Amino acid sequence: MASDAIVIVDGGRRLPRADLLVNNKEPGLYARFSATQLGGMAIRAAVAASGVPKERIGHVVMGMAQHSHRDSIYAAQGMRWRGGLPHDVPALTVARICGSGAEAVAVGAEIITAGLRHDAARPFVVVGGAESMQYGFALWGMRGRKVGGAVQKYGPVEGRALAAGTHLTDVLLASLYDPSARMSMANTAEELGRRYRITREEADAFGLRSHRNAKHARDAGWFDEEIAPVTVRRDGDAEPVTVRHDTHILEEASAASMARLPPAFEPGGVVTAGNASAVVDGAAAMIIGKERDVAREGLRPLARVAGVGVAGCPPEIMGWGPVPATRRALERAGISARDVAHVELNEAFAPQALACIRDFAEMGINPERVNPVGNAIALGHPLGATGAILTLTAAYALRRARQRWGLVTMCIGGGQGIAVVLESMA
Repeated sequence: MASDAIVIVDGGRRLPRADLLVNNKEPGLYARFSATQLGGMAIRAAVAASGVPKERIGHVVMGMAQHSHRDSIYAAQGMRWRGGLPHDVPALTVARICGSGAEAVAVGAEIITAGLRHDAARPFVVVGGAESMQYGFALWGMRGRKVGGAVQKYGPVEGRALAAGTHLTDVLLASLYDPSARMSMANTAEELGRRYRITREEADAFGLRSHRNAKHARDAGWFDEEIAPVTVRRDGDAEPVTVRHDTHILEEASAASMARLPPAFEPGGVVTAGNASAVVDGAAAMIIGKERDVAREGLRPLARVAGVGVAGCPPEIMGWGPVPATRRALERAGISARDVAHVELNEAFAPQALACIRDFAEMGINPERVNPVGNAIALGHPLGATGAILTLTAAYALRRARQRWGLVTMCIGGGQGIAVVLESMA
């Protein structure tokens, strides 16, 4: 008998994740898209694929971690209208940094279950996340000063003409430094590597595993049901390019090529460009509702949101956050760690993921069940979208393999973790 449980409707979609830069030189395939455009594409695809009538959608909740474009302040509202939903549908942006996409799933579920804002006539909620990592450069120290000839209205900054005391900041790099920990996100992973005695060889092997698993999943067509292809026109004269797959997967990854990469953040460190998450743009959206409403509309349920856990941890080991968050999520779902058949653990950095996997193993989660289709090292980590993307990947993987319980979890800059337990309804 249908219940008030919160379920994900079959038909959720994500965009292929696209590198910030092509060959580390040219603008990425999504460089011309803002976060609201990416999120709008995901929402439009999810609504169409799910079959949920637009007039039955009562709210939109989308995650986004950082402003990247002039329309970013509108965030979920911009994604809502770009996604083709009517103006009388309200939209909420949630920001729990790297966990924003998973937080959107949780907040959407809470809007429905708490009842304070739930509209029985429009019982479905669009949830997900979007992130354009094309963050700009910020000019500081200019407020109240005359700009003069330093900045052209539609042109570049002339640095030599700037007044003394002003400076430019790369917002992407600045965002990855945590003043509370007094270190960058990558250095927190190095700290975990020291505490768990993770070697460079182990980190490289894990990065290689991510690429190989992702390539196998892509070639087997396992991502096809969750991906909505994106058509991109790179310049006015070129033929449009259709992006169908995640762009960062290495075709010929090897242990030797991984070993040749230098440490990227600390002398003698274990984190390199090959075993850290790729910087990509991306988005995902899905529709959730009460099981009874899904059944009443004749829709197909994909998975039940069985439990959510959020936890804090010391900021200098922020990457360990998935461990306490997972414990809480499993407790709320009422299952054992041994019941989990599929885990999507965001691979912010290899030593961070390996530290979590070791503790997961002590809890009873088989390490081989973690990231069997690759993860952020091979596929990328578009901050505010990642939690939603991994939720879809886990839900579809459970159905494909006819497994029951799945776990989605990720660390969060500043010292947090979030986890979502899914029960397949296929």
